Amino acid sequence: MSKQSLPESADILLVEDQPSDAELAARALQQEGLDMRLAVMRCGSELLDYIFSRGEHASRQPVDLPLLILLDLKLPRVSGDEVLEQLKADERTKHIPVVMLTSSREAQDVERCYQLGVNSFVVKPVDSTRFAETVQRLARYWITINEPPRTRSL
Repeated sequence: MSKQSLPESADILLVEDQPSDAELAARALQQEGLDMRLAVMRCGSELLDYIFSRGEHASRQPVDLPLLILLDLKLPRVSGDEVLEQLKADERTKHIPVVMLTSSREAQDVERCYQLGVNSFVVKPVDSTRFAETVQRLARYWITINEPPRTRSL
């Protein structure tokens, strides 16, 4: 996995291991015109290290928790449902909205994610235009319409 420069804090964390999907989603979010900071990660373990300031991100001083995590289910090293389980089990992070953005339509995946506390389960549209629109709608809702908790720091 290549090292990337991530901001000290981000409003949206996008966790996607497919480079084309990550690029398309990031571009769609930038085009949405929301005033937000975006961090893109390729695996679940990197997200956990980033959120909890450990591993490669141990020196990171978290300023704010994200307003939204867009999380793929099928990830290398630590899967999306494992990440979700850890986030929702921790008092400091359980309130962060997590949207599972995945290609899986498996009933057991949907059920497991909701049992673990996912806020929304969205199947990625195959069409790139529809995929970009879906990502924009998700961001618009969670960033501009949803009222987040007041506490955003660890």
